[in-house]
Amino acid sequence: MKKQILQILKRIEEDYGVKILYACESGSRAWGFPSKDSDYDVRFIYVHKTEDYLTIDPIGVGKKRDVIELPVTDTLDVSGWELTKALRLLRKSNPPLLEWLNSEIVYYKAFSTIDQMRKLSKQIFSPKSCFYHYLNMAGNNFRKYFKNEKVQIKNYFVVLRPLLAAGWIKEFDEFPPLEFYELLEVLVPKGELKNEIMLLLHRKMAGGDADPEPKIWIIHDFLEEELERLRKYAITLNSHHPDYTPELDKLFRETLREVWNS
Repeated sequence: MKKQILQILKRIEEDYGVKILYACESGSRAWGFPSKDSDYDVRFIYVHKTEDYLTIDPIGVGKKRDVIELPVTDTLDVSGWELTKALRLLRKSNPPLLEWLNSEIVYYKAFSTIDQMRKLSKQIFSPKSCFYHYLNMAGNNFRKYFKNEKVQIKNYFVVLRPLLAAGWIKEFDEFPPLEFYELLEVLVPKGELKNEIMLLLHRKMAGGDADPEPKIWIIHDFLEEELERLRKYAITLNSHHPDYTPELDKLFRETLREVWNS
């Protein structure tokens, strides 16, 4: 599959006249719990030629889109963000972008930009911004999928993973690891709850999550109680966030020089 992904990335460069700086896996494969039929969620960051930025209409305005999205197939979901969009999101400590930068499944990396973005991300990291992102994701998914008496196996994990990610930020004041196993191992003590989660995880990865089943109440109650505990903690977070725009502008200019020798 990696060979096919690299061929697609090369074709994107040729078709759009851009250079791809980085491509990685996102979603369930990066989180460590893909099902047998999970597709590949390929995400990438790219940069246009220097002259494309030297216009009166910046990238992202009007027809000058700042994303490239290929049609989704049964096995591949491929999309990317233009560099200035990615750097603006980095300035806001955007969790999806930080997940891309921290993915263990890297398909392609060129030039020095991504290494510098990773380094800057540790300085820019905003606990409050990331905490609220994961907490809101967990809360919204809990309300959506747990209002009925029966729940699909996969829907436990769209609540569990962001909830544990928020818990990690609370405990360690750092961006959480992507691997669900690591979150579970550190944050959930040994016992019946962890055993039930592990059993569900094995079933999900084996592909046994097609039909809704009666709720597993020990997990349901944990989700409900943890959501309440973390909501109370959220109001104590400091919202101060320094402006790293000058550093990000500098990185953008350096990337143009490095990639296009301009």
